Amino acid sequence: MKILVIRMSSFGDVILTTPVLTQLREKYPDATIDFIVLDKFKEAISGNKKIDKLIIFEKDRYRGIKGIYSFSKELDGYDLIIDLHSKMRSYFISKFISGKVLRYKKRALWKSLLVKWKLIKYSVDYTIVKAYFKPLEILGLKYRGEELEFNFEKKDLEKIEKYDDFVVFAPGASKETKKWTRENFSELGKLINKEYNKNIILIGGKNEWDELEEIKKNMGEFCINLAGELNLKESGALLSKAFFVVTNDSGPFHMARGVKALSFVIFGPTDPNMFEYNEKSILLFGKEPCSPCSLHGDKVCPKGHFNCMKNLTAEKVFEIIKNRVK
Repeated sequence: MKILVIRMSSFGDVILTTPVLTQLREKYPDATIDFIVLDKFKEAISGNKKIDKLIIFEKDRYRGIKGIYSFSKELDGYDLIIDLHSKMRSYFISKFISGKVLRYKKRALWKSLLVKWKLIKYSVDYTIVKAYFKPLEILGLKYRGEELEFNFEKKDLEKIEKYDDFVVFAPGASKETKKWTRENFSELGKLINKEYNKNIILIGGKNEWDELEEIKKNMGEFCINLAGELNLKESGALLSKAFFVVTNDSGPFHMARGVKALSFVIFGPTDPNMFEYNEKSILLFGKEPCSPCSLHGDKVCPKGHFNCMKNLTAEKVFEIIKNRVK
């Protein structure tokens, strides 16, 4: 049996497919399972032993319908195609390749538009992983939790072996309103260092160096800014060694869960019910009356006050951390 799974982006959403891959491999141990992902996000899933072949879709090479058709015809036929992306590219790829198609159902367009126009608050119907499993129930696959997986190699651990006895902060996010304030991150670092005597390591992309450097300078000499210095696999290795992790609603949260690190995730404008939490993944959410107000975050707070992040103070977050970390 040949199975093709499609999830093009983004980094966290690709990691969220790993519970599906686990159950597919359990049910079809002798099947060939291939996975299509955009080149930009391949590190989210590369190294996963449930996958036989990771197929990279290059956007610049395969442009438009003609490009998608050309890409699809380079692939062999599949008995089963599982579309967990459910957008134009994945739709046409699944149409151009022979095989039975099971497609993840995205949220209703009308609901997305009403949230975008600020007419309603957004609330999810299911967690993302539960929604992934909905079309797979016909195969007998049932949702049984968010046991995520993020893979790295020994060489990635060797890159970060000089760091020890630390907490990791991931202050970045795809949208500005999903970022907890720099002042709060700096203050939280001071509180953690005083209580636990741990260094704080900041991770993020090269483009985030200035933001993280500001946090570092406001925090103190015990803070290390590694923005742009680690690739994603090395960042995952670092997270696996952390005392604990504090992150915004972004890819590092799913990486941390994927390497079984204790993680605290900060939500403000987006709906925290997109995910499930347990003793190793703890939600930090202020429950402001106007939140959640956005599907994916915005450039600025629609209300102008940003209370969902400002009122969730470093002191409040630290109290939650102290109750969980002994």
